[in-house]
Formats: sequence, C-alpha cells, structure tokens
Amino acid sequence: MASAKEKGDVKIFNNREDLSVSLSKYIADLSDKFIKDRGAFTIVLSGGDLFESLGKLVESPYKESLDWSRWYVFWLDERVVPKTHPDSNYLLAFDHLLSKVPILPGNVYAINDALSAEGAAEDYETCLKHLVNSTPIITRSAINGFPKFDLMLVGMGPDGHVASLFPGHPLLQEKEKWVTFIKDSPKPPPERITLTFPVINSSANIALVIVGEAAAHAVHVALDDVENSYVLPIQMVSPEGPLTWFLDNGAASKLKTATGVAK
Repeated sequence: MASAKEKGDVKIFNNREDLSVSLSKYIADLSDKFIKDRGAFTIVLSGGDLFESLGKLVESPYKESLDWSRWYVFWLDERVVPKTHPDSNYLLAFDHLLSKVPILPGNVYAINDALSAEGAAEDYETCLKHLVNSTPIITRSAINGFPKFDLMLVGMGPDGHVASLFPGHPLLQEKEKWVTFIKDSPKPPPERITLTFPVINSSANIALVIVGEAAAHAVHVALDDVENSYVLPIQMVSPEGPLTWFLDNGAASKLKTATGVAK
C-alpha cells in the first residue's frame, strides 16, 4: 500500500472538460520530454471512460504539434474478445484516439485476440520481453528489472479495481509475471489479460484518471486512509516515478484531504 508520501499529486477539477484540458497538457508535456530524451514515448492505455477524458488530446494544438510517429501504444488490460467487439478496449482506443491522430499502426501493440486468455497473456508478455531485450523502445527498471513504461493512464472501478486486478483476487499477489490472465472477472466479460502490479509500479509516470460519484468511496478510502477490511487495488498503485491523480468533483466528493479545485 502506498505511504502518504507516495500517494502523489492530487488534482481536482470542476468537471470533465477542465480535467481533459489539464490531462492533455500533462500527456503532451511528457510526450515531448521523453521523445527529446530518448526518441520514443511509450504510453499504456486502459479502458472504461478514460477516452472521454482524452478528448482534448485529439484537437488543436496537440493533434498537429505532437510527434505521434514516436508514440508506442500498449494496453494495461484487455478483454479477450475480437477487436470489433463492443467490450474491446482496443476498439475504444481506435474510435477515440488511434483513428484520429497519425500514430503508426506498427507502433500499436494490441493483444492477439485469436488466442485463449492464457495464450494471449503469454503472447503479450513475450512481445514485451522482445521489445525490452532487443529494442530501445521500452526501458527496464533499474530497481527490479521489470519493463518501465513512460506513462500509464489508469482508470478505476467503483470497487477500487485497476486494470483487471480486482479486490481480494489472487492476482493481486502476482510478483513474477509481467502479464497474466483472469477467467473469472467479477465484471463481464470474464476472460481478460492484465499487466501485473510489478509492471504497473515500475512505471516512470502514472496518471490515475477517475471521474464520477460512483468512484468517490474508493478514492476516499485510498487517499484518506480509511479503515477497510481489505486493501483496495487502487491503494497498491505506487510507481517508481510521479503519481498524479486527475479527479473531478464527483470522484473527490468524499475526500477529507482535498485542498481545492485545480486551476
């Protein structure tokens, strides 16, 4: 569980529009920094309503100014369904981001949806290991050797789950695998692949993007040190680099530690 010091920078916005403006600038600044420093920017996407908060990123000035050809796109988790299925996180990303900006198709690393959940997880981990070991695209954590992505955009469910790592599930304790699978997701569809916490927490940067009153209790538990019968997955997010919370007023509505609305 993250300590108070590790809980990160909490930004609270009046509405999703204001959140999207700030989140897009945050992403653009990191993109510019990493491309300048090492010629590539690795970004990990989740699903849910994240893309409603990324709307400004595909508009001016970012649509024209970002070096999209240096972006490399990965998934935090994915439902094991065809890419054309309404539950597909890839389809969400394609409809809201990938089809609107000139990211190179070869730089987009989706899962192989023709495989079983177990096979898709093994295949995705093999892909990541190749990129880490044989290319300069993904760096490796100097602390633990896990892949070190430049930025993960992480959403959260009302129950406090992140990726496809759910409260009380044995996968929360996975320490060795980079990618694993779940066949009994408490939220449909049941079969998914997911990055594990060692990979999540090796990230150079994590943005927790959380909106809506349904998430308020879990945010309150995580940030206000509320007594809970078990640790929520959101409380286990503790990256090597900076952690930034992007919350709207709804998600922050139960916080005692809120310091005001971000400008």
